[in-house]
Amino acid sequence: MEDINVRIIAKACELPELHSTDFFHSPELFRIMENTSGHSPYMLIAEDGEGNVLGHVLATVRRRGSLIPPYFFTQVRVYGEGEYREDVNRQEVFGVILRKLTAYFSRKLCLYIEFSDMGEKMFGYKHFRRNDFFPVSWLEIHNSLHSLPPEERLLDKARHHIERAYNHGVITREAKSDGEIESFYNILRHQRYSRMRRFIPPKEQIENIAHSECGQVFVTLYKGKIIGGSVCVYSEGNAYLWYMATRSKSYHMLHPDTVTVWHAIKYAYANNYAHIRFLDCGLPFFSNSYRDFVLSFGGKPVSKYRWFRFTLPWVNNVLFRFFRN
Repeated sequence: MEDINVRIIAKACELPELHSTDFFHSPELFRIMENTSGHSPYMLIAEDGEGNVLGHVLATVRRRGSLIPPYFFTQVRVYGEGEYREDVNRQEVFGVILRKLTAYFSRKLCLYIEFSDMGEKMFGYKHFRRNDFFPVSWLEIHNSLHSLPPEERLLDKARHHIERAYNHGVITREAKSDGEIESFYNILRHQRYSRMRRFIPPKEQIENIAHSECGQVFVTLYKGKIIGGSVCVYSEGNAYLWYMATRSKSYHMLHPDTVTVWHAIKYAYANNYAHIRFLDCGLPFFSNSYRDFVLSFGGKPVSKYRWFRFTLPWVNNVLFRFFRN
């Protein structure tokens, strides 16, 4: 693969024409992240000797804060393995892109790089290892929507909660204004503060996704008051529930979390998406209440890897050995 050149583009105005079908590696998401505070997108584009695009990967640098040292740091996040031309060896092109990505962000002193939501569990395994990434086993949740109606996959407990909520007048619909999006965002922000692995997306990101052709914000209401909502994006015939938050403690008898997720599933089914996938179902502990909750809608747990690489060599070496398999 010596004839492959990888360019790194940091401005949307410099992007070449990319025939992208994957939202997570699209120019559209690049522009959303470019207009989101605390985020810097980078498109890594692999080209042959004649300048033809062979594949591309979108990586986003997040600037984050922490209550423990180093207090302020940057993290690189990549969703999936990228997009590639049909007639190329995806694994080999990915390997070249990964080598360039690792070297580039190591020089920028990003604290760590994270790849998640890979399409295949073993995709790029040898290339990750060669670049000193270590895998962490992760359980993802996928709900199939193409073989059975979602009602037939519901557990009885979830069905009872949905019926109770609807009988009390709880509804979920698409957000109609920036004010409704802001109300949902305030719920999301306060809920994420209480989570151990919290990441609070900036409000601009949620607003830009809501105004995107590939995304929506749903809000859940009771007596006209917003008590929850979700952020969904759509890519390659699948729906993805990216963020979700509700006032479940204040309105626990109405089960707003159940109704919110159920609406996202029903919308995806009505619009002929093949699956709905839940991004970031939490740390891979044996007991995970959010993951158990998502599974109550009849989804399938899928074992995957998330790949990490820390810039500090001694930290990476310790974790590399700990997660060695």
